[in-house]
Amino acid sequence: MRLLVRKETLRRALEWARRALYVCAVVLLGYCGFALVDSWVFQRRESRDLDRQLRGERAASGGPVRSESSAIRKGAPGAAVHGLIGRIEIPRLFFSEIVVEGIGSTTLRRAVGHIPGTALPGQLGNVGLAGHRDRLFRPLKDLRINDEIQFSTPRGYFRYEVESLKAVDPDDVEVLAASGKNVLTLVTCYPFYYVGPAPKRWIVRARQVSAQTVVRSVVE
Repeated sequence: MRLLVRKETLRRALEWARRALYVCAVVLLGYCGFALVDSWVFQRRESRDLDRQLRGERAASGGPVRSESSAIRKGAPGAAVHGLIGRIEIPRLFFSEIVVEGIGSTTLRRAVGHIPGTALPGQLGNVGLAGHRDRLFRPLKDLRINDEIQFSTPRGYFRYEVESLKAVDPDDVEVLAASGKNVLTLVTCYPFYYVGPAPKRWIVRARQVSAQTVVRSVVE
């Protein structure tokens, strides 16, 4: 009798565990679905807004774009910046993502984040961008030296060329130090397939090779 009671108790415990795991799986899948849909909707909305701004700046200027857009609030590195920054593209990897200001959890779930305090495209200095290794910045694992990176903003269209790829410790802040040159630094966690909080950071450094003040829109 005692053995039967113990088996029944164990069976019930396993049944409750199975149900709990099922509920957890449903919740996790639901959250993943929400995150993917939310990111897709955000990217579509911001991309349309950016293309509208690019066409507006081009039409208003009739040539070189010099005026500041309301999407990029001004001027010297370190100045307050809000909202949409632009679009970053890597043609060889078919990579195209919207860039917005900030590196908060919601921001990085939806887009590539511009690191506050770093330069903006078109300014002299180090433009810092961050993204999650298991989401938008996963393609960075396939980058090569000399790959082209394009950055479209209402301030202009900028081309960069990758010059270094390296893994560093998380406290290595020198990678985001100010620069006397026009450079772009992409930051994500490393290794890319590490389970749990990754111990390193993957750093992509690219130098600006040209700047067009005539904004090009990817939507014609």
